This record gives sequence, C-alpha cells and structure tokens, in this order.
Amino acid sequence: MFSVTRLPFLIIYVVLIFHGPAGTVGDDSRTANLGAIIDTNSRIGKEEKTAIEIAIQTFNNSTHQHKLALHVRNSSRNPLQAASAAEELIDKQQVLAILGMETWQEASLVTEIGNQSQVPVISFATTSVAASLTSKQWPFLVRMTNNQTTQLKCVAAIVGAYKWRNVIAIYEDDTYGTNSGMVMLLSDALQDLGIHIEYRMAFAPISSILDPKDAIQEELGKINRKQSRVFILVQPSESFAAHLFIEARRNGLMGKESVWITTDSITSILDSFNSSVISSMQGVLGIKTYFSEDTTSFKDFYDKFKKKFRSEYPEEDNFEPGFHAVRAYDAISTLTSSITSHVLIDSILSSNFNGLSGEIRFEDGELSNSPVLRIVNVVGKSYKELDFWRPEFGFSENLDDDNGTMEGLNGPVNWPGGLQRVPRGWVLPNDGKPMKIGVPNGTVFQKFVKVEQSENLNEPPFVTGFCVEVFKEAVKTLSQRYAITYEFHAFQGSYEELVDKVYYKDFDAVVGDVTILANRSDYVDFTQPFIESGLSLIVPVKKESRAWMFMKPFTAAMWFVTGLVLLYTMLVIWFVEHQSNPDFRGPWKDQLGTALWFTFSTLFFAHREKLHSNFTRFIMVVWLFVVLVLTSSYTASLTSMLTVQRLEPGVSEIEYLKMSNSIVGCDGDSFLMKYLVDVLGFKQYNIKSIKSEYDYPEEFDRGNIKAAFLEVPYKKVFLSKYCDRYTTTSEPTYRFGGWGFVFPLGSSLTPDFSKAILELLENGNITKLEHDWLDGESECSNSGTEVDNERLGLDSFWGLFVVTVGTSTIAFLLFLINLWRKYQKYHGLSGENMSPNNGSPWHNKIGLLYQKGKRHLSLKGAKITENGDWVPPEWECLSEYNTPGSHMAEIEMGETDTTDV
Repeated sequence: MFSVTRLPFLIIYVVLIFHGPAGTVGDDSRTANLGAIIDTNSRIGKEEKTAIEIAIQTFNNSTHQHKLALHVRNSSRNPLQAASAAEELIDKQQVLAILGMETWQEASLVTEIGNQSQVPVISFATTSVAASLTSKQWPFLVRMTNNQTTQLKCVAAIVGAYKWRNVIAIYEDDTYGTNSGMVMLLSDALQDLGIHIEYRMAFAPISSILDPKDAIQEELGKINRKQSRVFILVQPSESFAAHLFIEARRNGLMGKESVWITTDSITSILDSFNSSVISSMQGVLGIKTYFSEDTTSFKDFYDKFKKKFRSEYPEEDNFEPGFHAVRAYDAISTLTSSITSHVLIDSILSSNFNGLSGEIRFEDGELSNSPVLRIVNVVGKSYKELDFWRPEFGFSENLDDDNGTMEGLNGPVNWPGGLQRVPRGWVLPNDGKPMKIGVPNGTVFQKFVKVEQSENLNEPPFVTGFCVEVFKEAVKTLSQRYAITYEFHAFQGSYEELVDKVYYKDFDAVVGDVTILANRSDYVDFTQPFIESGLSLIVPVKKESRAWMFMKPFTAAMWFVTGLVLLYTMLVIWFVEHQSNPDFRGPWKDQLGTALWFTFSTLFFAHREKLHSNFTRFIMVVWLFVVLVLTSSYTASLTSMLTVQRLEPGVSEIEYLKMSNSIVGCDGDSFLMKYLVDVLGFKQYNIKSIKSEYDYPEEFDRGNIKAAFLEVPYKKVFLSKYCDRYTTTSEPTYRFGGWGFVFPLGSSLTPDFSKAILELLENGNITKLEHDWLDGESECSNSGTEVDNERLGLDSFWGLFVVTVGTSTIAFLLFLINLWRKYQKYHGLSGENMSPNNGSPWHNKIGLLYQKGKRHLSLKGAKITENGDWVPPEWECLSEYNTPGSHMAEIEMGETDTTDV
C-alpha cells in the first residue's frame, strides 16, 4: 500500500564540545547537541526530520559562535522505545533539548524523563489534557501545538451547518486514553449545537493489530445497525486511515447519503497517499491548519525542502512540505533564538515571533494563538480547497473576509458517491427488521388510538384512530424519499412509561395521543405537533332562565344609549312643536307627557299626533328609519334566543372547585393528575381517575365529580356527543405543546417526520382527518354546546345613533336660527319705524301703543299669513308701572287667513 523504506535507528553524530549542566549553554563558541525522537517510517516523521535538518543547517551557516548537532532516534510511535531513546540522548549525548513525539503517549513518557533531568522537551503531540495542567506537572514541556478545541469546534460547525443530528466517531485509542479524550471534547462541541454521537468506534493502535483488515471489517459491520452516516475520524494515523477508507468503500459506506470528515493528522498529508487510498476517499471533507505560502521565507524553505526530501526519499510521490514540516522548522527557530540564554526553558516559553506556521507565542507551555483552519474536499487524485474557518467569523471564502457565515460551506462540495445535493447523513438501519412503534393500549378516547388484538398473540395488533392515520399519512409522504417498514406494538401502562420505552430503546418510536412536554423533551425527541393541545374544564349544564330573556338581545350599554337617544329626540320634538302645535301645549307636565308618549309610540309606529313643523318632520324621517332597524334586529335576535336551547355551566370557576374541595375527574394515565396537583393546586384526594370516556357521564350523574379536566382534542370529541348535557366554561385554557410522535433523542427521523407533518397541515390532509375521525359523528350543533354571549351591542349600531342625533341637532339649530331671524325682523318693527299711518293696520296699531309709551307687548303665539308674514295672534298690553287698575289691551288682527306651523 505504501512505498515505505524501513529505516533503522538513525543516528547522526556530530563532534561536539558541550560545557555546563543540561539546559544551559556555555559562553564560548560551542556545538550543542539536539535530540529528535521521530517516527521516521511515517510521512509526517519524514517531513519533520527533513525540516529540522534544514533549520539546523540554516542556523549553523548563519553563525560561527554556536553550532547545533542533531541526533535523531526512530520511535516507530512506540512509547517505551521513545522513553529509552530519551534516556540515551540525555545520558550519553547530553542533548540540549529533545523534540518530536507525534503521540501523547510518547510525549508524556519522554517529558517525565526530561523533567527529571531538566531538559526541555518540545512535543508535536496533540492531547485533550488542558495545557494549564501539563505545565504545572511538567514545567520543562513545551507543546508546539495549538489547542485542539478549535479544530473540533470547526468539525461541529460543519455538522451543525448541514443540520445532521447524529454522528459516528472513529478513533484509535490505547491505555492512555489519548484520543478518547479528544472524542469527549468533540462531544462537548457537538452538544452545544444539539448534535449527538450515536456510536463511538474505537480501535487499538493500528500497529498493535495483527490483521487490520478483519478488525476494521468487524467494526464496520456493526454500523449497519446504526442510522447515522456522518463519520468523523479523530486524529487517526495515516496507516489506520488508509485501511479504514479502503474497507469502508468495500462495505458501501462511502456511497450516497454518507459524510466523512477527518482532522488535520490526515488532511495535512493527503498528497502522500497512493491512488488506491485516494480513490476510496472521494468526497471526504478534511480540516487542516492554514499557513501562508506567499512569504519569502517560506518560498526559500520550500525550495530547500523539495530538493532535500526528493534526494532522501525518492520513493515518495509528493515532495512538497506540509504543516508538520513548517511546524518542525519553527520549533528549531524557537530553540536557536533562545540558545544564548542560561535558562533555556524560560527563554523558549518567552518566544514571540512570526514563523513559517504563523505566530509563535506560548501560554501555559502551549501555542496561544487561535489558528485559521482550511476546509478541503478530496476530488479526483488530489483535493480542492474550499472555505476558511475561524471561531469568531465562521466560514468565509477569503481570509480577509470578516463577514463569514455559519450556514455552511460557500463553495460547491463533491459529496461521496457523486451526490449532487447535501447528503441526509443517515439511513434506516439495514438489519432487515421493521421499526417497532409503540401505541397506548386502552386510551380514554378510542377515536384517537384504538387497539384490537389479534386472536393470534404472535401477530401484531390491528391499530386505528386519528393519530395512527396521521402517522400513516406521514410515512406515505416520506415514501417518496425512502421506504419505512414498521409494526405496531400495544403497550399497557401510563404515558410516562410509554415514553420511557423509547428512551430505553425498547421502541423505535411512539405513535398516539402523547402530549409534548418540556420534561419529556429532555430525554426523547418530539416531532412537530400535528394537533393543538390544552386543558379545558368540562361541567354539567343547566338551562338558562327565560324570565328576563326579553332583555338579552341588547347589551346593557345598548339599552342605556337607546334610551338616551330616545329622550334627546323627544326633547327636540317638544321644543320645536310646542311653539305652534296645540297638541304639545298646556301645562309643562302635559307637554312632556305628550312628547314622551309621541316619541315612544314611534317605536311601534303607533303615533297619532300631527306635526306642524317641517323641522320635526325631517327629524322623524331619520328617527323612524332608526326605529325600523332597531326593532327588526331586536326581533331577530330574540327569536334566535327563544328558538335555540340556552345552556349555562353549572360551575364556572376553578378557584371555587378548589375552595369547596369539589371532586374533579381526569385521565389518570396521563400527566394531568400531576399537573392538577403541581400547577393548579388541587388536592390529590380531590382528583378522581377516569378510565374511559363513557365513565364521565356516569360519574357526573352519580355526583362523584363536579367537573372534569380534558385536553382540548378530547373535549372536542366529548362535547360533540354530550353537548346537551355538558359544556366548557369560560375559564382560560392552559396550553401545552400539542401532540407529536416520539423518537429517540437525536433521531434523524424526527426532522423528516416534522417536515412531513407540516406538509400534511398545509395541504389540508390533517384537517380532513380531523373531520372524518373527530367531527364525522357529531350528534348536536355546536351552537348549544357553549354559553352564547353574542348579544347586540353599540359596535353594531353606533353609526345609526350618530345619524339620528346629528339630524335632530341640525334641525334644532336651524329652527333656532329661523326663530332668531323672525325675532330680529319684528324687533325692528317695534322701534322708531313703528309710527301710525305707515300703510299697514298691524303696524299702525303697534305704533299707537308705543307712542303712548304706557304699555309693554307680550307675545303669546304666532301665525303665518298666506304671504309668509309672521304675525302674533295675541298680545298682552301690560301696565308700565304694574299698578292696580292696569289692564291688558288685546289687539284684534281681523279676519286674516293663517296657516299653522
């Protein structure tokens, strides 16, 4: 599979003169030994060794005062072999420092030895152990790595962006638990986005497995029983990754709907894999640490590396340096910049410069900068680079773009199997078994779920009902994408126990009248609700008293305003008519009585008094129209109330039920009993468990319960059958999350079923099922099931009232204006122009009276002649001094023909 030359332990000896204790360098020109423990059999080790040699050669050529001599030991990734090499390098070669170690097992043992001898150890190994802990335990350890949490968060961001809910983690592990800790960090990053690791596939280090092919095949066979097809390789070795991808392709796991993501231990050396491995990795997404290739220093290093690597390893297909090479080069740069220090470890940890791999600065013995990551996609014989990723900006096409996105990769991705769309990332388990769907047996209302057990107990039961039909319609909708086989299993017990069956994986799902609750959502998944739910209070009804039924058509405000408008119209009519109409004359009590009778009788169109004024007639036209509308509406509403049976709730308040210690009923197998106690405050002994919908009427009739609490869907079915005996009160409905199907936490089926339910809601299929199953056998009208409060109010008639009041007001104002005009006209006649012999008998008589200056005129009435003149029919002449003997002189107007107003 690989063209790899097995190198023996490579020892490069350089004559050196070393003075002073380990960890310090003498002041004179000296050559210092440097130890490197590297797996020179691996591509990564070869890159690191070549880069270290180039860095040492560059340093030695640039100075004459200090020289470095490199001693390389091949560890073969064996921790004990690495520890033995470290002891030999310290004791015999008296090395200034040791660097290398790609695995944490090697690094921890070598660091323990270096710590005892006070020799700095620069490790390239990644680990999940916090740097703050390792720096305290091993003060001479320098971790030439970044915090791996950043890389694992990038993996989680990719999974979350495409809304894959479950993943399978694959990793090599050993007795040190190195990569298992990395998987824990990955799990934390995924859980922050609501993603779960469905299965953890752990392997022993590939070097310790005698037959890697059989071991990998055995583990991959277990995946066929899992749903998830999102595979994440956590820090695998190149040998393990090569075996895994080849066997995964043979098992069909590199096909459509699959997703493979690997970390930088593989992504950084993709070019080194041979064609058989690369062909098995088509569509794989990888993450690698980004470093700039445009700097002058890197271009110089690139040329040297390519030439040297080709000469030493001609069997390799790729001679370009990767991230491991530039990181090793920077490690030597860190040492050479600190070699003049008497306390080497302190000088190393104080480094602060820009190397080939980026910023070199340490905190707690680890590189402190947050790396920029690059997403790559394996295509053809190599790979293409997609987006950059940074924790603070997300995915971006350009490194300088600070407006990233969390919604997914910007560039087009070549997915496994040549899939043109985003893979689902899951499949139904390929074990040939149908899904086990649990259903509640013995529900209170069997229109929702009804179980009929077959005579053959080995056969699944026959299950029907509204909830079951919704599930079947959802499966039919999903059949356009994939086939789902299932069988129902009846469960006798409470709903809490039924939901627990999904959590413990006894059932693959639950279908039924299961309410979505917050505490249940902590350990199972619910789909989108397919019907609303809430808590309603059901009570017996009593027939409404009809003694005051005649008052019900109008609201109290309507009656009050109607009376005010009637009185206002009466007063306007009286004021206008009493000036000239004899029917409205006489004592003021008679006048008001006549006006009130006249206005009220218009309500029944029974008025007989004649109207003399056109202003009054104008008022009456509008008023009679308003009366017509009001009486017609009143008659229609009253007729409806007398025709439809009116029901009133016998009990209307929950607080009354609690204070009176009344017994209430509910479904004891559901969550309601606990809800009534914990939330609504009922006493446990005041709650009666009801097992069937047919038991509710019997319990009410016997007086065992005063009220019942039902969920809204149950209420609808119950009242459709017993609407003449029971009703729901106006108490507020306590709302819940609705009813949904139950799946295991993180199930990939949940979002698909939720989408199917939304489609069924939008196209009206669920509404049709509600009508067929819940409304189809309704035995009475909904109009009699609840208290009717649709009485006629001001909102229906305020426009009419505005019109009639406005009309009366306008007519009244016009009348006053006309009266004032006439008054002004004849007030002018009573002045100086009223002299005798002015041509009018009327004017002459008035003038004679005023010339005497002994009388006042008092107007008693008014007439209008045929010519339209306004004349008084009767005047009183009163004595100016109001003395005894004064008399009233009456002015006779003759036989003038007049017309009443």
